[in-house]
Amino acid sequence: MNARHSASPHEVRTATADVVIVGSRVAGAATAAHLARAGHDVLMLDRARFPSDTISTHVIARSGMVLLSRLGVVEQLVEQGAPPIRRVEFSSGLGRLDRVIKDRYGTDFVLAPRRYALDEAIQRTALAAGARLWEGFAMDGVRTDATGRATGVLGHDEQGPVVVRAAHVVGADGLSSRVARSVGARPTMVRPSSGACQYAYFAGQWDAIEYHLADGVFAGVFPTHGGEACVWAITSEEMARRHRHRRSAEEAFAGLLSEQVPALAERVGPEAQRAPVRGMLRMPNHFREAHGPGWSLVGDAGYHRDAITGHGISDALCQAELAAAAIDASLRCPSVEEQALADYERTRDRLSRPIFETTVALAAFPDQPTFVGLQRRLALEIDELAEELHQRPLPRAAPTHPSPERKAETHVH
Repeated sequence: MNARHSASPHEVRTATADVVIVGSRVAGAATAAHLARAGHDVLMLDRARFPSDTISTHVIARSGMVLLSRLGVVEQLVEQGAPPIRRVEFSSGLGRLDRVIKDRYGTDFVLAPRRYALDEAIQRTALAAGARLWEGFAMDGVRTDATGRATGVLGHDEQGPVVVRAAHVVGADGLSSRVARSVGARPTMVRPSSGACQYAYFAGQWDAIEYHLADGVFAGVFPTHGGEACVWAITSEEMARRHRHRRSAEEAFAGLLSEQVPALAERVGPEAQRAPVRGMLRMPNHFREAHGPGWSLVGDAGYHRDAITGHGISDALCQAELAAAAIDASLRCPSVEEQALADYERTRDRLSRPIFETTVALAAFPDQPTFVGLQRRLALEIDELAEELHQRPLPRAAPTHPSPERKAETHVH
């Protein structure tokens, strides 16, 4: 997929849009889909070329499933091979619990699709609504006017420099967001970040989400495409580094599972491993300012939490819907921009705060009874969020369609 622009060597090319979105994975593509459906000209920019994987344990909680259903991509993902998961198994030193996922808020299963499939499915949804995608685009900075208002972005691709002019700039470019740095988005809440996550893909018989709790380790299994599963382990950064000392990533991961979760380690030997070990050694817990004059942040660019609660994709989908509604309102009536974007940030924080606090508490690895109690609290918080999201009015959809000129600029590989 690509929006193509040609020019002679060394010429600074220009592009225009109502909204330019830097980053086109879950948060960016979902924001683009909602805004394009509302009738706005949306241009997504991304350094990657798709389909492309990214670091993620990629389970989608019930709250996220509600939002994927509202986007209309659940059936696509199932058709592309993401297995519906209807059972959860939880094992700890306190015993084992098996449960069936109940039919609530329009879904009786969850998904854990590979990110290359999830991101592309949402991108295709955005493109079908009229958005455009420019791959291989590196953003260098946000353009501002004399008042400090964002007016677009500066960047480049393999052909040279580009200026993109837009009425609104969205940063959906991840934890190390260049948009956030360019606009000076400040942290509004910061908590300790000591967690580490490692994972790899293994072939096998996987028919349920599995959680395995040991002292200082939370591990699990998420069934995904092709008869494989994402097998992961979250620990403190100190424990991860201790296991990694003078060992390869594969040796460290296998050693960690063997020592802490032997029942799982027996099922994921090297002969079943289908991909290298990946992960993060430090996972920040923070909120950033989510808006300013002419700009907003969605997904990890504005809010990041430890992966121990597996809620990152669901958070990104939620913020995309909320931000799109605020941006749509501000584009239709510029005088309400400040209020609409401030309401977006307040709502983001209100909806995210309970799970954020539970995440921080779990990432501290309390004793197992406390950890299990926090997991029960998390399940209730996710269901409460899913219920509120399910009851929210759908984002505005306009009857208009992109002009033939805009459609001609979009190419699907």
